[in-house]
Amino acid sequence: MNYQELAKLIIDKVGGEENVKSLNHCATRLRFNLKDDQKPDEQALKSTSGIMGVVNKGGQYQVIIGSDVGNVYKEITKQTNISNEGEETKEEDKRSTFAKVIDTITGIFTPILPAITAAGMLKAVLSVLVVFNVLTTESQSYQVINFMADAAFYFLPILLAASSAQKFKTNMYLAIMVGGILLHPAFVTMVNTVKESGGSIHLLGLPISAVSYSSSVIPIILSVWFMSYVEPIADKISPKAIKFFSKPLITIFVVGTVSLVVLGPIGYLISDAISKGITTLESVSPWIVPLLVGTFSPLLVATGTHYGLVPIGINNRMTTGYDTVIYPGMLASNVSQGAAAIGVGIKSKDTKIKQLAYSAGLTGLFGITEPALYGVNLRFKTPLYAAMIGGGVGGLFLGIFRVRNFSGGSPGLLTLPSYIGDNTLSFFYYACIGAVISIIVTFIATLILYKDPVVEETSEPAKSVTKESLPLNGATVLSPMQGSLHSLKYVEDGMFSEEILGQGVAIEPSEGTVVSPINGTVSAVFDSKHAIGLTSEEGIEILIHIGIDTVQLNGEGYEYFIQKGQEVRIGDKLIEFDLESIKSKGYKIVTPIVITNSAEVGEILTANEDAIKYGEEIIKIIK
Repeated sequence: MNYQELAKLIIDKVGGEENVKSLNHCATRLRFNLKDDQKPDEQALKSTSGIMGVVNKGGQYQVIIGSDVGNVYKEITKQTNISNEGEETKEEDKRSTFAKVIDTITGIFTPILPAITAAGMLKAVLSVLVVFNVLTTESQSYQVINFMADAAFYFLPILLAASSAQKFKTNMYLAIMVGGILLHPAFVTMVNTVKESGGSIHLLGLPISAVSYSSSVIPIILSVWFMSYVEPIADKISPKAIKFFSKPLITIFVVGTVSLVVLGPIGYLISDAISKGITTLESVSPWIVPLLVGTFSPLLVATGTHYGLVPIGINNRMTTGYDTVIYPGMLASNVSQGAAAIGVGIKSKDTKIKQLAYSAGLTGLFGITEPALYGVNLRFKTPLYAAMIGGGVGGLFLGIFRVRNFSGGSPGLLTLPSYIGDNTLSFFYYACIGAVISIIVTFIATLILYKDPVVEETSEPAKSVTKESLPLNGATVLSPMQGSLHSLKYVEDGMFSEEILGQGVAIEPSEGTVVSPINGTVSAVFDSKHAIGLTSEEGIEILIHIGIDTVQLNGEGYEYFIQKGQEVRIGDKLIEFDLESIKSKGYKIVTPIVITNSAEVGEILTANEDAIKYGEEIIKIIK
């Protein structure tokens, strides 16, 4: 392939260099952001040798090259002034408004959870020390550790300012400054003075509510969201000569003023209303919300909407000091998920199911439920029903006894100390009892309901093979991942599902590791690290593409353990990736594994859709 001529033709046929805003590439395609996507000569591009296809999707004009895309991209950047430093290319977000809201909540609250958890656990340690008379509440040691713990709670608006700025794509340091404005000691003193002696606070004649924003959640999120619109306007109206100081000046003055006068009080009222609503519901029927959360959390997790509950639990702890509805219910649900999977492992007679169920069940008990939910419970249905029963019963118990959670964390056995607080262990004891009830009820229900799936006699399980057992007339490709095996039609991308790039399979991974499926050589690596090209000793060319559109992450969450040209053997680690982080950003993590030279290698046979483990046969090639 003549990369120089192909690059020149592509630029010409997309409307010339002047029609290109920016260009980047993934493992198989050039991704143009064009000024006018009606200018390209699509038919000419499609009929050109070396171009597999053209897709105009989500504001990107994509030219599919295949494994040679890196070479073509380099040649284009040599011939033109086009680079990936132009306007940011964004795919059209076709998700529902609800899905976007959940994604925003996830992106804002997930980064701050370690700080909140650490603070809560420090509080738990203090309570234990007081209960066992190691410290008194009047001692200096107690007071020092107490203010260390209080730091994360008091300065929560600043933590949220940083994570909100990242999510809303605005300046993080200006956002943190807005958080500092809401918490400044001078403002706090003014508020306290007004509350004690009356009067009012004004800024240029505008009234400012005498509200304290320490430990608040919603006011700063609204303020940073507002700033994400103000900052671009400030950038546009600022003359270039003074933009360095005029842009941040305008941004902070406008956002700071609107936050103190309008958004802060609104956010405070919303937070207060949520807290009072939960308190009222708790006084009428304290068991109903933990019961519902314990029962239906698996369905919320399956759809990703469970993140919508997290801010409610945090808001409860920030306003009242504890949460009695969200985290207790999720504790019951999570341990039930783990118990259901372990129940499947005990009752099943299938070795593969046993191994998967035991490992997934253990992580579920500790608060990480996705392996149990997706790998076992949703797959076999009856353990899901058992988990919902057990979670509901446990949630009911925790609700009746109004068990208090003081610090959050991933609800599970490892975070039971987060129920230690108010200088008593009673809530901790009740939390332990509720978890045990959930586990026992779920376990019994699983043993009653679960039955191994019927396997047709004609179907043979995939077998682990080594190089020595390869068939003489072809070759075998083993699984580079662990998860669920699917056909390429499962992939929501026409380049893969329509087998334009070649035949193969797809895996929905349950772990973030990719190992070599063949003995051969690394033939292609990418700056984004989301894909890898391999060539086997038999000449089979393989593309492993982790996720859909994940090139846009620019390598975030991925790490290579190889180099281009390196020889690899079956089982060698190739890539590690942060599965949960990538999914939380809204990307599909399904991984196509494609034979890119399918037309040359002969007949390709693929394994049946099922759970798959490292080293099991997924593709067999018959010459």
